[in-house]
Amino acid sequence: MYSDKKNILQLAALLIEHNVKKIVLCPGSRNSSIVQTLANHPFFSCYSVADERSAAFFAIGLALHGGQPAAICCTSGSALLNIHPAVSEAFYQQVPLVVISADRPSAWIGQMDGQTLPQLEAFGSLVKKSVQLPEIRTEEDEWYCNRLINEALLELNHHGKGPVHINVPISEPLFNFTTEELPKVRVITRYQGLNIYDREYNSLIERLNKYNRRMIIAGQMSLIYLFEKKYSKLLYKHFAWLTEHIGNKTVPGIPVKNFDTALDILPEEKLEKMVPDLVITYGGHIVSKRLKHFLRKHPPREHWHVSLDGEVVDLFGSLTTVIEMDPFEFLEKIAYLLENRISEFPRIWENNTRNIPEPNFAYSEMAAIGALIKALPTPAALHLGNSSSVRYAQLYALPEEVEVCCNRGVNGIEGTLSTAIGYSVCSDKLNFVVLGDLSFFYDMNALWNNNFGCNLRILMLNNGGGEIFQTLQGLELGSKAHRFITASHQTTAKSWAEERKFTYFAVHNTEELSAAMEVFTQPTPHNQPMFMEVFTDATEDIRLLKEYYHQLKNKS
Repeated sequence: MYSDKKNILQLAALLIEHNVKKIVLCPGSRNSSIVQTLANHPFFSCYSVADERSAAFFAIGLALHGGQPAAICCTSGSALLNIHPAVSEAFYQQVPLVVISADRPSAWIGQMDGQTLPQLEAFGSLVKKSVQLPEIRTEEDEWYCNRLINEALLELNHHGKGPVHINVPISEPLFNFTTEELPKVRVITRYQGLNIYDREYNSLIERLNKYNRRMIIAGQMSLIYLFEKKYSKLLYKHFAWLTEHIGNKTVPGIPVKNFDTALDILPEEKLEKMVPDLVITYGGHIVSKRLKHFLRKHPPREHWHVSLDGEVVDLFGSLTTVIEMDPFEFLEKIAYLLENRISEFPRIWENNTRNIPEPNFAYSEMAAIGALIKALPTPAALHLGNSSSVRYAQLYALPEEVEVCCNRGVNGIEGTLSTAIGYSVCSDKLNFVVLGDLSFFYDMNALWNNNFGCNLRILMLNNGGGEIFQTLQGLELGSKAHRFITASHQTTAKSWAEERKFTYFAVHNTEELSAAMEVFTQPTPHNQPMFMEVFTDATEDIRLLKEYYHQLKNKS
């Protein structure tokens, strides 16, 4: 029988899947649940060594014989520190050693409870990865625990071999051994490039070809990649291709871009037919919360992430495979290996999104962004602020020769304008910046220099606070907290813009918006940078947006 602690069960099952067979077990009470589970499973070859310092070097010897990873398991407290000399040896000799340390619950660290010390970072930079498992109480805890163990064990052989540390907090009771079988667990694998002579590579291609409902999602990419026609023809018909404006031109063909709206308005019976079996992702962040929710609610059977760094990125909670290589090299490599059969899945996505009309809002923030996008000269660079700006822009089709930039690495409001100005001074295109009032005032010192030129045009959306926060469910408009959460204000940028020698436009209605936009988007050189401040009412903006989605739902 095995322990009833779910983090220990996940650990044991994944040690088996990652072929960590040789385990050195040191005595103790806090690690007894781990010892009982490992010692009673027939897969493991277990060795008892009392002295942790000697035990860890003993484990190095086990790993050196045959080159496969070995593990050492110790109890909490100073027992772990005795393993440090062996960990340093394993790091510099590049030996795949797994250190498994039992620990007290973190609430008791530093509280004069016995055998407690901060164990997570005990080895510092001398391990390739150090993780602390949660004590599992929810499904999200279990997903997180599984991911952490996979990450640690994958690192044993990533860019050279070396030691990793898995710290396991265990609450009492310690001796409930009631589990009869280890759970079936998700295993994440990593391919470092694709070698056609590798048997595992052939297995990957077989898995790729067995799925009919395949989707590729391109996240944020600050480049344009022009696929050769021969690759575009081979790739495009096999996948539903999704991307957003911040993905720029990085897919071989015309992608589905209005998927966020589609996922909001389509009935469940249509959405069920749009669930993929396989999702392949490349690039950076995805803005759409609805897409994340959709794929977390309806997880694909497999999710592959392709990136040069080979990092584990489990956005939808269903990651199975990491492919460490240039994503475009990967796509071109698989193009000739896809079986030539027709799949209806891409057409289902295209048909369900094709007939969604582009919005025609009354005067509002959305209308201002739409008017700009429709009038953009080409080529141009469009810099989008976070929160409402980047989301509202997604409602409109973008001219093909417009490059989109946005600070989506952390998605904060700071620095949008500064980043855009830094880009614009190196650019020979017109650079349009769309951002909200809080983003602008937070970063208004971006204009406190002389580095920008006449190719800079700023569209600031001023509704007297953070509009996106007003969409939060449960936030009452009249509550005391409302003005603090939305940072309500009555500030205008007019004086600052004019002091910094911008041609300034104040917009309060549709007529003023049309007149200002005609000048604002002129492709001809202008003798000053331009600043358009669009004043709207946040409550009315939100009402119009809800009305738009409601009408689309009724039509669908």
